[in-house]
Amino acid sequence: MHAAAHTRAVLPRQASLRRRGGATARAVRASAVSPSREAALRELAGAIADVQFLPPSQRREGSESAAKQAKQLLSGLKEAGDFSLYDSYTGRTQRRNIALFELRQVGVQDPDKIGLPSVRNDAAFLGTVVFGSSALALVLGQLPGDWGFFGMYLSGGLSIAVLGVGSVAPGLLQVPISLFSNVFPDYRDRVLRHEAAHFLVGYLLGVPVVNYSLDIGAEHTDFLEARLERKLISPQRLDDAELDALAVVAMAGVAAEALQFPEVVGQNADLYLLQKTFSRAATPLASGAQQNLTRWAVWQAAAMLKANAAAFEALQLAMARRAPVVECIQAIEAAAAPK
Repeated sequence: MHAAAHTRAVLPRQASLRRRGGATARAVRASAVSPSREAALRELAGAIADVQFLPPSQRREGSESAAKQAKQLLSGLKEAGDFSLYDSYTGRTQRRNIALFELRQVGVQDPDKIGLPSVRNDAAFLGTVVFGSSALALVLGQLPGDWGFFGMYLSGGLSIAVLGVGSVAPGLLQVPISLFSNVFPDYRDRVLRHEAAHFLVGYLLGVPVVNYSLDIGAEHTDFLEARLERKLISPQRLDDAELDALAVVAMAGVAAEALQFPEVVGQNADLYLLQKTFSRAATPLASGAQQNLTRWAVWQAAAMLKANAAAFEALQLAMARRAPVVECIQAIEAAAAPK
């Protein structure tokens, strides 16, 4: 959740998205924009840009100020009838018990794997390192004299070092694992869907986005420090409504992947964030309640994405071409506007 370099390798589906994205972008630009709306969008872009370039020491205060400004501008555009999707789900989500069959009904391909951290990319990376270093050791071992001994020793020690780091500080391997994940043809498509889902669901719940990234190894979506985002760093306990909203935003990426793929690869960081929110709940949650809230959050996010499928597709088109945040918002709202 926490996703903008310009990667050049493009999956066939993303290439298709970009071809259609050109037409969508032209449609957004061609739509009638009133002077007041145009001015509000320029002001919104300025507020977002100001936050992006703040030093870390000023980020919190500047983000709060920008969040208020962004929310006022977006709320004003909604009240004027220019926007319809922003903050349209606040107060409409209500936690309840969710059975596995309901996740299947909403389109989740394999509900049993929700909440189970994926090891696909980790296993592929570690397997490649172990077998690759072993093969290299065999080759270097054929060198004459000490060259062969030390070459075999050092290359063989590489896999031991990687396994040791993975056991003690696995976070240090996340960047190389993410880079290695490019060998999977579906990885970039997963990243795009995942971050677009965080963006859209947060937007539907009234949380403006300040930035996003699809960089391999640095995928995240940054929310302005507004109503929900402030709760992520506040020491205060979360009431049920705040916990529910945070859970839905956190699980949006998981829902997006689960709607498209049998296995959710990008859920590890989201599950970690969700567990942190559980620990700050005003009403402590037993393990069963945590499991149900996770299922409900995935179900709710999936239902929101399906109900706003046109906006989700338009957002992916915009993000695939690395459009600025304001253009992404325009794409969302243009998709929802009456044709």
